[in-house]
Amino acid sequence: MPLARSWSVTSLSNLDEWDEEFDLEDAVLFEIAWEVANKVGGIYTVIQTKARLTSEEWGENYFLVGPYTESNVRTQVELIEPTNPALRRTIDKMNASGCKVYFGRWLIEGSPYVVLIDVGFTAWSLDRWKSELWENCGIGVPWFDREANDAVLFGFLTAWLLGEYAAQCEEPPHILAHFHEWLAGLGLMLCRQRQLPVATIFTTHATLLGRYLCAGNVDFYNNLAEFNVDKEAGDRQIYHRYCLERAAARCAHVFTTVSQITAIEAEHLLKRKPDIVTPNGLNVKKFSAMHEFQNLHAQSKNRIQEFVRGHFYGHLDFNLDKTVFLFIAGRYEFSNKGADLFLEALARLNYLLRVNHSDTTVIAFFIMPARTNNFNVETLKGQAVRKQLWDTAQSVKERFGKKLYESLLVGQLPDVSKMLDKEDFTMMKRAIFATQRQCQPPVCTHNMLEDSNDPILTCIRRIGLFNSSSDRVKVIFHPEFLSSTSPLLPMDYEEFVRGCHLGVFPSYYEPWGYTPAECTVMGIPSVSTNLSGFGCFMEEHIADPSAYGIYILDRRYRGVDESCNQLTSFLYQFCQQSRRQRIIQRNRTERLSDLLDWRYLGRYYISARHMALAKAFPDTYVYEPHDSTVSGFRYPRPASVPPSPAHSLHSSPHHSEAEDNDEDDERYDEDLEAEKDRKNIRQPFALPHHRLHTNNSSNNSQKK
Repeated sequence: MPLARSWSVTSLSNLDEWDEEFDLEDAVLFEIAWEVANKVGGIYTVIQTKARLTSEEWGENYFLVGPYTESNVRTQVELIEPTNPALRRTIDKMNASGCKVYFGRWLIEGSPYVVLIDVGFTAWSLDRWKSELWENCGIGVPWFDREANDAVLFGFLTAWLLGEYAAQCEEPPHILAHFHEWLAGLGLMLCRQRQLPVATIFTTHATLLGRYLCAGNVDFYNNLAEFNVDKEAGDRQIYHRYCLERAAARCAHVFTTVSQITAIEAEHLLKRKPDIVTPNGLNVKKFSAMHEFQNLHAQSKNRIQEFVRGHFYGHLDFNLDKTVFLFIAGRYEFSNKGADLFLEALARLNYLLRVNHSDTTVIAFFIMPARTNNFNVETLKGQAVRKQLWDTAQSVKERFGKKLYESLLVGQLPDVSKMLDKEDFTMMKRAIFATQRQCQPPVCTHNMLEDSNDPILTCIRRIGLFNSSSDRVKVIFHPEFLSSTSPLLPMDYEEFVRGCHLGVFPSYYEPWGYTPAECTVMGIPSVSTNLSGFGCFMEEHIADPSAYGIYILDRRYRGVDESCNQLTSFLYQFCQQSRRQRIIQRNRTERLSDLLDWRYLGRYYISARHMALAKAFPDTYVYEPHDSTVSGFRYPRPASVPPSPAHSLHSSPHHSEAEDNDEDDERYDEDLEAEKDRKNIRQPFALPHHRLHTNNSSNNSQKK
């Protein structure tokens, strides 16, 4: 089955000339998701980062709707009185009818308004609403599925909110409601079933059935057209959830998804082709000077090196200046996230580095939350030993400095043999003896609850990567999200990513992929696949992705063994790069960050909203799509490939002399190349060119 491009995802030029001729004063946008001010997964990041751009567009007419959870509200939301009179009357009436609805500002960029509904407070209505759902829609929800029960409560309450708001408006309202994922989808179905004056959009970030099928080691993409979707959903006891998701997709005025690969998946599993693809973006922070993010990388790398010194105490027989840090992070989905392929590739990379007598050491971090008791005692001891060594060194240094100072004061050169006395040597010997270790450095930093059945640890035992001295590849499994308050590795996720050299995300199922996108924005190269939304997006917009530090693994048309060999080749080639080559590559990677900025990608959401308004209110709004045959933009190859020039104008702060001797490398002018990239990236792509404008005659007649 070919992965054909559709007009809805083709990137076009002339972004800045895109024109919108309609007045938002008469329209109100409600964006509804279970992850509004409630972090569960990646949708939280989408909504949080997009809020600033949407707030700038809609102003006081933009409201996010989500569930009320007291712990989140205490830290993230400032509760205030509603500023919109119709919304104030709506909330007051719902509260008087037995609901608990809160209004406030979400304390993130853009400070958007939020309407938070306490679903637990109306749990007494669950059975009645389930009966109504069965009678009107033919969907039955079992009592034991707590998540689906929450979806029923949330759906009926959001539909109540929208219907009540429409009733409280003095003039016929133009309400636009954007629903994210199946947990919010029931509200959309009820809006259509009750024929509310609401334009609806449904966005699926990943299909339910697709995630379940891929987790079961099914040949998913080669059999998309063959699945009996009802049977597959029923076999996995998610048929009711699948029905909610499919009905929401079919009922929406506009159906969107986050990537080309997920659009194909949704067409087969949800039986509707998305109207437009809305890629996920980030709020990109640009530095005033190019070297600033390189300095941040160096600072964060030093902190990771300090952790490594403690973790490998007694076995620190490798050069940290020639050590490459790789990492994989995300939900603990062993196969879907590609952790199985990554481990196998690491075993093969270890063999290649050993047989080629490479002096490069690779440390691979696995940051995936799993069930644990607490920190591993041996791991904590390593950090304590490192700190003790540091304190000893500082003590000896202070005594040495004092004696040197006194010697210089009397005008004599110091006798080096007398600078350190027996007590100093005793302290240093004791410190050295404390670093002796009989066991290997631990692979896992925590005590796992199910150590014998854990997929990562089981695979590590099979491939034999136990952090021995002979291994050139070391593995550290950190089964907990990173935190700056951790006593073990006190770094937040962003700081950790900046300190690594390469992110590896060989996912089999990844509808978008925020982890490689975050790497790109921070100037860190990454490995993705042509089965992830991010990988397909970059492949579409960059002529030579690997030259920009975006390595795209083929998991679509190659078998597992071939894909593993390709990943091993990527990793080995990366390990062969010099320090300067990696710096140049990071510069190129960071320049791609504009491609992922919401300032550009937000236009796809704008287009979806315009399309929905025109479909729901054709007498008021007119949407005119442009010719879809316009060619897309493709980011060119950089002037110097591969990234190995000897004459870079922006060298690293402490580059080695050996790197200056590579006279055969072609000349590389980074300022010139960056300027070429900036010219291209100013107009990276736009939406299908369209015009949405109000029908003035219709508006005037309505106002009269």
